[in-house]
Amino acid sequence: MVTVPGTRGAVPGSVEGDHLAEVPEAVHQSNAIENSTLTLEGTERILAGSLPAGSHELREVFEASNLARVTVELLSSAEPLTTELILHWHGELLTGIRDDAAGRFRRDGEWVRVGSHLGANPSFVPELVDRALERYQSGPPAGALERIAWFHCEFEVIHPFVDGNGRIGRVLINHQLLEAGLPPVIVRARGRHSDYYPALEACARTDRHDAMTRQLALLTLEAFHKRIALLTTRDVVRLADWARAAGVPGNVAANKAKRQTIPAFRLRDRWMISAEHRG
Repeated sequence: MVTVPGTRGAVPGSVEGDHLAEVPEAVHQSNAIENSTLTLEGTERILAGSLPAGSHELREVFEASNLARVTVELLSSAEPLTTELILHWHGELLTGIRDDAAGRFRRDGEWVRVGSHLGANPSFVPELVDRALERYQSGPPAGALERIAWFHCEFEVIHPFVDGNGRIGRVLINHQLLEAGLPPVIVRARGRHSDYYPALEACARTDRHDAMTRQLALLTLEAFHKRIALLTTRDVVRLADWARAAGVPGNVAANKAKRQTIPAFRLRDRWMISAEHRG
């Protein structure tokens, strides 16, 4: 198991151990969405206490170690989500990166723009976050995934911080999933332009979160498939190798994996499946 801050004592093969084993890849993918140049191997070196190979900005080192610390903390937290908890994790995320903005919402005059989207008026950010939390926790009845998807879209539309909005928003997804008894997921950088960003943009334009709900449902299915395979199967193989042996065209297998109509999952950004799967 990769050593990351706070993981000593985790039991490999347990639910806790499975979640913690994902931390390096989760950190790498979330930072890659924000255009970090660190590889997964470089991220693993940082979380093991070394420096990555090659030349990297110090900010990227802090981004990896800080996000890992926040991720490990939330994986072991049973506290209900509150504004105070969000601010606490944001403070940890930006320590050493933007100490002037760590652990606080945007203030008057601190407007942010992401692409064509303008974040909420900073004067109203605290009220908007409180209102979003209240609706998430006690609003109209809905399934857990739908509520989590709605809150993530709303949080990113508000864009409450000067920096770190995407990374905090994605770790909050996993806190909420765990709170609902569901496994944490990894939002992948590779699909951000085809899936993740369009889902956020659709919500900002139309106030609909259907696309994010569908994406979150697929990621949750994948997380279940991964855990079932790793806990019950002796051998997992590359999806391409399984498809070849099963006589399934590679593009068909890849499409089935993306739609989660077969129990495929990604390890180190590569599609895998139980060698025992038939179908």
